[in-house]
Parts: sequence; C-alpha cells; structure tokens
Amino acid sequence: MKNIITIQHTQALHHTNGMMGSWTDWELTDLGKEYAENIGRKLSTELKGQAYKIYSSDLIRARQTAEPLARYMSVEIEYLEKLREHNIGEGVGKTREWAKENILTTKSFDDPQFHGAETWREFWNRVDSLCRDIIADKADNIILVSHGGTLAVFHKVWIGADIQQFSRFGSPGGVSFMELNNKGEHIIPRLNDMSYIQGAKI
Repeated sequence: MKNIITIQHTQALHHTNGMMGSWTDWELTDLGKEYAENIGRKLSTELKGQAYKIYSSDLIRARQTAEPLARYMSVEIEYLEKLREHNIGEGVGKTREWAKENILTTKSFDDPQFHGAETWREFWNRVDSLCRDIIADKADNIILVSHGGTLAVFHKVWIGADIQQFSRFGSPGGVSFMELNNKGEHIIPRLNDMSYIQGAKI
C-alpha cells in the first residue's frame, strides 16, 4: 500500500498580476502564504503519527507552500526539478497578453507553443517519469507539492491515461489523495479538496 498526497501551490503573484507562471520564479501572495500555513497546520494534524516524505518543486511558490507543512511535521523537504511546471521557453517572464499574441500554431503534441518551450509530449513524458520514480520510491507515504499543470498531468498518468490535450481541473491550494493498493490498483479517492486552505482549526 502506498499513499500519495499532492498539493497544488497556493495563490502566487502571477495569479494576480497578469504574468505567465511556468518557470518564472514567483513568490506566493500574502493570501497564498496564509493558505499554505493553513494547509500545513490542518494536514499535519490529520497525518499525526504517520511518517511522510515531502518532495517539492524547486520553484519558490511551491517551496513556500511546502515549508509550513514540513515545519509542522518536522520533515526535511527534498526538491525535484521534475516537479516544475511546464517550461514555456521564451514565454517565461512574459505577460499573458504577450503569450496570446505570440503563441505558435501547434498541430501535434510534438510542436512547442513558444520558441524554446517543452513540447507537450516532452512535458507529459517528464511527469510520467516522475510518477514512475514515486511508485518505485521505498517510502510508503509521500507528499508532492507542485503546480497546476504538472499535477493535472500527474493525476492522469496515475490512473493510466495516455497523452491527451491539456485540461485543468485543480485549483491553487487543492489537496488530492491517491492510493496504490495491494492489488496494484491506482486510485484517487479525493481530488482537489479545497477545505485545507480555510483558517478554522480541526
């Protein structure tokens, strides 16, 4: 039995300032920091007495989301570049308006949306490789802190989906729970639970 919890980083500056996210190293907003603290306090209480390994994207907004939880659980965070968001090449550091005006026409999963960007296939394969690493990890309980695009793909890969067009269903601060049971079945019993960002103590 393996338990995996994914946490999408909370509100970051690019959610409020019209800029692209991707590999731009945005910090959390004050509200995002408050939500990260709430997640850390509430989830650590729920998991009390259980040993978890925490992996996070090395980008600041994910690090800042993971840090309160790691502090409450007295666990060191391990940072993985594979957990980064989709790399959009020359779109990194640009505005959403610029992205709309400069996006390239794509005809397949092998065409980049911007010059220098990961193709969708390259990104999907990166996340698929990450999923395989997590399954092979000796830890039975793992927490992943990452980004909306990365986790959207991770959840699909987890249930065995083949590469497909991007569809976002997570929200900043969403917490999801996955299981690999003794029958080898990949299950997602809870997806994008937003209750952890709320301030009430449990």
